[in-house]
Amino acid sequence: MNAEAALAWLESIIPAQTGERLSDLQKVILQQVWLGRKYLDIARSYGCTEGHVKDVGSQLWKLLSQVLRQKITKSNCRTTLERVLRKTSAISHTFCLTSPPTPLLQGEGNEKAGEQGAREQGEKSSTRGEVSTNGEKGERSFHLQGVSFVPLVPPAPCPLPPASYKIPLENTNFIGRQDAIAHLNTLVNQGAKVILIQGEGGLGKTTLAQQYLQNQGFDLVLELLMAKETQNITSVERVVEEWLKQDFGEEAGVEFGVTLGRLKRQLHHRRVGVLIDNLEPALDHQGKLIAPHRSYVELLRVLADVRVQSVTLITSRDRLCEPGINIHHYRLPSLDQGAWLTFFSHRGLIIDTPTLQQIHHTYGGNAKAMGIICGAIKEDFGGDLTLYWQENHTDPLAATDLKNLAVSQINRLQNLDSQAYRLLCRLGCYRYQDIPKIPSSGLFCLLWDVPKTEHRQIITSLRNRSLIECEQGEYWLHPVIRAEAIARLRHSDDWEITNHKAAEFWTASITEIATFSDALQALEAYYHYIEINAFELAGKVILKSRNNQWQQFLPLGSTLYRMGFTQPILTAINQVINNIEFEDNLIELYNILGDLYWITGKISQAITCQEQTINLATQALKSLVPQPENKHKVYYLRMLEVDSLLSIGLYKIDLWELETAADLFQQVIYLAQNTDHHSWAEKASVCLALVNSYLGLNDAALALADVAYKNITQEKLVKTGRFAYFMQILGQTYINLRDFSKAKEMFQQALTFAEASHYMQVKAKTLSSLAEIYRQQADYQLALTQHQEAIKLLEKIGAKCDLAAAYFQLGLTYQKMSNSAESEINFNQAKQLFTEIKAPKQVEKISNSASRFAICKT
Repeated sequence: MNAEAALAWLESIIPAQTGERLSDLQKVILQQVWLGRKYLDIARSYGCTEGHVKDVGSQLWKLLSQVLRQKITKSNCRTTLERVLRKTSAISHTFCLTSPPTPLLQGEGNEKAGEQGAREQGEKSSTRGEVSTNGEKGERSFHLQGVSFVPLVPPAPCPLPPASYKIPLENTNFIGRQDAIAHLNTLVNQGAKVILIQGEGGLGKTTLAQQYLQNQGFDLVLELLMAKETQNITSVERVVEEWLKQDFGEEAGVEFGVTLGRLKRQLHHRRVGVLIDNLEPALDHQGKLIAPHRSYVELLRVLADVRVQSVTLITSRDRLCEPGINIHHYRLPSLDQGAWLTFFSHRGLIIDTPTLQQIHHTYGGNAKAMGIICGAIKEDFGGDLTLYWQENHTDPLAATDLKNLAVSQINRLQNLDSQAYRLLCRLGCYRYQDIPKIPSSGLFCLLWDVPKTEHRQIITSLRNRSLIECEQGEYWLHPVIRAEAIARLRHSDDWEITNHKAAEFWTASITEIATFSDALQALEAYYHYIEINAFELAGKVILKSRNNQWQQFLPLGSTLYRMGFTQPILTAINQVINNIEFEDNLIELYNILGDLYWITGKISQAITCQEQTINLATQALKSLVPQPENKHKVYYLRMLEVDSLLSIGLYKIDLWELETAADLFQQVIYLAQNTDHHSWAEKASVCLALVNSYLGLNDAALALADVAYKNITQEKLVKTGRFAYFMQILGQTYINLRDFSKAKEMFQQALTFAEASHYMQVKAKTLSSLAEIYRQQADYQLALTQHQEAIKLLEKIGAKCDLAAAYFQLGLTYQKMSNSAESEINFNQAKQLFTEIKAPKQVEKISNSASRFAICKT
């Protein structure tokens, strides 16, 4: 019983007896005194003087003394109320059950049922009862064998959830937490935005937080499952980016501050519940966020802002000590004995009350301990609680240390079921992070040395002992159990082979990447190989090609960065590239890494990577003997060579180094034309046409453009959309050649494909080019609309070079409209971005455009 429950009971009896109601300050005093607070502290928190609190408190104690007919003071109010409530709770307990009756406990007979009714009415004992409420007065009456009465002192009400919180009656996995729910509601009603639920492992912190958030009517619930090991913690930048993309349909910004701003705006307008689970791996010994993840402080500041409509629940074993964040801490108590009784009863255990009391006391009411013990009793002792305790009471586990409990329970499993024990340890290899739950096939693959007919039985053995969590056919380990499992696995002979098997499982489970989840699941294999320092195999995971949603057969790394998963795959490649010995893999990794640097605006590093690819590929080609068995390798190396040349050419366009770009595209054409790599020659021809149009070589540009137009408009290319990026480039070429009809045709095809496949970069570049057409046709309002939409998209995806070019085009439109102020603003934004990219010729081009306009005005 807590202060909220006591207060609810008092508010039900005081008006009936005195006609008075407790004031707000009296309620606060009762709650705070219950918690041991002093009058001075209460006064400070309430915002009044200590003398006023003492006066109101004195009136409160007199009122309670009158109602309860015994002396109540500040010092004895809690103990007295608890005693009174215990005496009256027996009346309500019989009638407040919200689930099927529990089995009779050993040593109890039917004579106890209904004895309160018999005592009040002088009737015989009864085993049945009903409760009804007087709608006018709110009085509660009880009916036993047709006779009703109203107690002189109303019984303490069963702590039921508030109306806003609804739990299915059949949910026997979430019990004994009504007071906790009420406390969370109180904190939220008082304005708390971030609440940290603190307690030792296994108390049920996560379950409480999930149940609360799922049943409060939030528009959306976001969950961040913090990694179990510090080195695997996901960066906050990636977390927020995924929330924005996957849950709000919004892209992240170029800078983290911009990304947080977008999240904050979403939280201003939507009721969102947020769960940050298992925070302690991110905290140091002082309770502060560790240096590599200090940016989580900025996220917490946003979530704690008084203006957001969100509620954030954090679970942690350790207290968070960040003075700059307004966080409310809630120390979650353990489950009481009644909750354990209900849990065991619903699972059909044979219960002896004194034994249950001893076990509950020994394990401190720990919720996870309750589940583990229940599994052991059912599996190994025929469901008999007493038999279990007779064998285990002389060697009890640490009362509050779930880790010790897990160690002991795993040791017991090792002795009783060696196959299940090995599976449990092997399951420790999974990260349970990006993919928090493992399908059954992920368990089967770890039983490579066990007959298939025994797989289900072994998994059931773990489930029955509550050593593995399960929901809808997917499995995961509790953090404490997982930590012990992986520690044992690391020191066993199974460590390397287990990670190999897990990696092979993830790789085989994804044959085609149609969704972002598919890509993340395929990438899981990388982390297993990193754990065992198998860098070559980790690199192969990034390089494994699959069909994707764009009807392309691309390496996983290339598909991931096209999906916007840029920074994680950039980090992954950099982690392995210096440990790759197989030259073919190294060449292709540099090729992908170059594009990643290009996307993030680091063009100098991008060029270096592509040059490295070319050098390595050229050397490898020279060393190959022209034999039939080397044919595929020659094709592969030549492809990488021309692809890198094409990529550098594209990078040079963004730097406005047009002559160099033209030379590179001509090299690609020379190397690839009429070979197995002819498609690269076609792409290079499109790019060369664009460069020629920029250089004023219109005849050469038109000749190349018309050939490309004929090739691209072939039915098979239009339908696949694989040429969408180059359709947009060809459209831009026709703008420069002032053939707006063909330009619009190309843009329409590119736009159709981009929207269908969510290729936002192509869509944005196309819109910006369409705006250029409308500007030249003097349709300025339509041009401005297209400019603004393009810029909005480019800001979302963080395409730095394209964004700078879009600002420049918008500046030109305002210039054409004679709006020099807006033109200058957009020119400056473009110059700033190009300066950051280190593209001085682009900056010079913009400055020249502004200068020419100024001269014309004079």
